[in-house]
Amino acid sequence: MSRPGDVHQPTREFPEYAKGQATPAPADPWAGAADTERTEPFDAAERPHPDASDSPPPTGGRGRGRGLLILAGIVGLAVALVFGVQASGILPDWRNPFTREETDRSQPPLLKSIQDLSRYVAAEGNFEVVVDLEQNRRYVPDFLLGERTLFVGAGTVEAYVDFGQLGEDAVIVSPDRTSVEVKLPAPQLGQVNLNLERSYVFAEKRGVLNRLGEVFGGDPNRQREVYLKAEQKIAESARSSGLGERAQENTRKMLDQMLRSLGYEQVTITYVQP
Repeated sequence: MSRPGDVHQPTREFPEYAKGQATPAPADPWAGAADTERTEPFDAAERPHPDASDSPPPTGGRGRGRGLLILAGIVGLAVALVFGVQASGILPDWRNPFTREETDRSQPPLLKSIQDLSRYVAAEGNFEVVVDLEQNRRYVPDFLLGERTLFVGAGTVEAYVDFGQLGEDAVIVSPDRTSVEVKLPAPQLGQVNLNLERSYVFAEKRGVLNRLGEVFGGDPNRQREVYLKAEQKIAESARSSGLGERAQENTRKMLDQMLRSLGYEQVTITYVQP
C-alpha cells in the first residue's frame, strides 16, 4: 500500500527498479527475473500500463543450450550407427549424387586382317621429345589469332631383322658340317609407338578468336598435328641413335649361340641390304 504523501512520487526504497517495470534491468540479458522479485505491491502510480511494450528479457537460455547439446549428441550417435552398419555390409554404399560418371558407348573392335610376322626384334629404343609448335597468321597479333603448344611426347622404336626375306642361299653349310655361313638382311626400324600414358600437353596458349571458335565447335583433330610432329622427331632420332647397329650385334650373338649348340664350330653372320 502506498503511504500518505508518497503518491505520484518515485519509489525510493528500490532505486534499481524503473518505473513500470516489475524486475530490474540486469546487465546480463540471460539473467532471470525470478531472482529479484519485488516483495511489495505496486503503488497506483507505479503499476505498469496494460499497453506497455516493455517485456522482460528472455529466460531459459541454459535450458535451450542443454537441449541443443542433447540434440547434437543424438544426431552424432545416429550417424555413427548408420556408418557402422554400412561398414558391416548390411546397407549398400551411399554415393555422392554429384560424382562424375563415365559412360562408354564404344562399339566392339572389328578385326580387319591378320598378318604373319617373321621378325626378330633385336633392340628397342625409348625416346622422349618436347615439341614446341606455334601457328599464327602474318600481320595478325598472336593474342588475337594464334596458337602455341608445348607437348611432351614419349615413344618407342623397335629394330628388327626380318627372317622372312631369307633366300635359298642365305644359309651355306660346309661339307664336313663344321662351319656355317648365314646371310641376313640388314636390321630395319619399326614405326614409332607413341606412349599415350607418358605423353601430355605441358602448356598451351591460344588467341581470342581461337578460343571463340572452340566454343562454336572447334577442330576435334586439333592435337593430331602435334602427335605427328612428335612421331617424326622420334623417328629421326632413332635413325641416328645407333639402334640398327645394336640390333645387328644382338642378332649375331643369338644366332652364334644357337648354331654352336647344334654342333657347328665356326659361325659366320653377314648382313646385306635388302
